[in-house]
Amino acid sequence: MLDKEDLQVPVMEVMSRNLVTVQPKETVDLASKLMKDKGIGSLIVVKEGKPVGIVTEKDIVAKVVAEDAKPSAVMVKQIMSSPVKTIHPHESIEDAARLMAQNKIRRLVVLEENSLLGIVTENDIIKMWPSLIELTREISMISSERPDASGVRGYCELCRAFAYNLQEIQGQLLCRDCRER
Repeated sequence: MLDKEDLQVPVMEVMSRNLVTVQPKETVDLASKLMKDKGIGSLIVVKEGKPVGIVTEKDIVAKVVAEDAKPSAVMVKQIMSSPVKTIHPHESIEDAARLMAQNKIRRLVVLEENSLLGIVTENDIIKMWPSLIELTREISMISSERPDASGVRGYCELCRAFAYNLQEIQGQLLCRDCRER
């Protein structure tokens, strides 16, 4: 069980400091190769040393592959998520998890006085406190989503998150996110 003191650990204790960045004018094929070579799922997009966005594997799949675009003809700035969501290194893991849940994102860039220090991901938090992300997602969902008359309220059988709009797909009750995967 999570102890309230565990949640007060600062982001700087779990963030990754080994940042891999890319310029906005680089092509998606270069960004993809960089992610593959480094074994990572995202790159921070920087311009003049400042983070201006983030590009993820999901961005590449949804905005390049699914659109049948040529990766060498698409620039990172065309598919990156911007503005980038940030957090201060002294903010708590609880605050980071809540911010991720509220914004439905999985990564936060860690900034201190406009200086890029690192990145904290949902996986970084899950490694230390597996139940925290689920808890914040449930709270976010309960407070932001209205019941859907076409679905059932409960826990998704795939991701285990609470949802108001579960629907049966191939014998499983799934939330909207899992149905769309």
